[in-house]
Amino acid sequence: MNDLNVAKFGGTSMADFTAMKRCANIVLADSTIRVVVVSASSGVTNQLIELCSGECDRPARQAIIDRISEHHRTILAEIGNPAQAATTLEQLLGRLNATAQQLSEGCTLQLADQILSFGELLSSTLFSEVIRLTDQNCQWFDARTVMITDSVHGSGEPQTAQIASAAQANLLPLCQQNIVVTQGFIGSDAQGNTTTLGRGGSDYSAALLAEGLQAQNLQIWTDVEGVYTTDPRIATNAYAMKEISFCEAAELATFGAKVLHPSTLWPAIRQNINVFVGSSHNPTNGGTWIKQQVDSAPNYRAIAVRSNQTLVTVSSLSMLHTHGFLARVFTILAKHKISVDLITTSEVSVALTLDSVASTNGGLAQVVIDELSELCEVKVEQGLALVAVVGNKIERQAGVSARLFNVLSPYNLRMICFGASSHNICFLVEQAEANDIVCSLHRELFEQES
Repeated sequence: MNDLNVAKFGGTSMADFTAMKRCANIVLADSTIRVVVVSASSGVTNQLIELCSGECDRPARQAIIDRISEHHRTILAEIGNPAQAATTLEQLLGRLNATAQQLSEGCTLQLADQILSFGELLSSTLFSEVIRLTDQNCQWFDARTVMITDSVHGSGEPQTAQIASAAQANLLPLCQQNIVVTQGFIGSDAQGNTTTLGRGGSDYSAALLAEGLQAQNLQIWTDVEGVYTTDPRIATNAYAMKEISFCEAAELATFGAKVLHPSTLWPAIRQNINVFVGSSHNPTNGGTWIKQQVDSAPNYRAIAVRSNQTLVTVSSLSMLHTHGFLARVFTILAKHKISVDLITTSEVSVALTLDSVASTNGGLAQVVIDELSELCEVKVEQGLALVAVVGNKIERQAGVSARLFNVLSPYNLRMICFGASSHNICFLVEQAEANDIVCSLHRELFEQES
């Protein structure tokens, strides 16, 4: 393991010169931070997505490019218009404008990746200049030279062995004498085509680079002060935790904690890299450490909620005392690349929960329903949310059911999943009642003990 840290800053941390200066101070105050991964400036990616949507005519596209250009030129002016950065910025904006001209013939996923990449290229160019205001030993680095993915545009799959090899050969030597500023979210395939990593891509990029560099820690700087006991927008008394384990964090990320994405954790877990989550707005307020070994393992650590869930119930008397039925159901789902989150069964029915899937029929495409209907009766329900209580050895705690179900007794529970994991118990509930349920559980499990 190398004695260096990788730090990642999100879009709000790159929002303007003031935010960038604040983040530069965080980097400069910690001599172990040698690689900095940044997102596009807040709002820029959304504008680039709008640019690629196909809903803009030429004047509308130009208006978007003009807004993006003005935003970054304003930051550059506040830095002091350094000549080299000004030249680089204008080159990037010129390439963005030229690339966007191709949209008049339609937008492919490959073209969208090229256009979306400009958000991170622009922000990283400016942020490296902000650091150079104090420390000239700062090197801008094109992440696409090490972030190797497959050729699936829009959600490229990182090639971890190639990333590690390239990071050791091309990135690590730069870290010896420089602070290296690079981009999240973007990569390239074996042919050199620009790709993007999809949802959660910037955090994932940072974790993959930390893994490839065998870094000691990964710091994720965002707009919240760590990982909270639940979403503070739902439960106003939620608070940031000092530490959680990898297993707990993975459960929270899987079940909807917005500050974490499951993909971010896997590289850290594989390399046993500690992850810190803190606020770039209030860096002295501490944050949450995510580690393999933690000092405490409470029965209840946090509550996560994931909205827009779909419940699919398949029923058939042919299930009774027969084998192979579930295999046939899951073969159909796998064929259509549908991932199942939770499952419960009875003698003649199977209930499955699905996250948001592209469809026009209650969260499940009609072609899938038609194929399943050849085997069984199919019922699809929407308007549901998944609430997960995350902790440790929950299934072994005497009275856990009584405590939780006493809180939940006024509500209609559509599904319960308990015992499959020692780290969670899940409830599928009506979407309209989800926030009330989270608040009630938080009061019972955390506020009475705090």
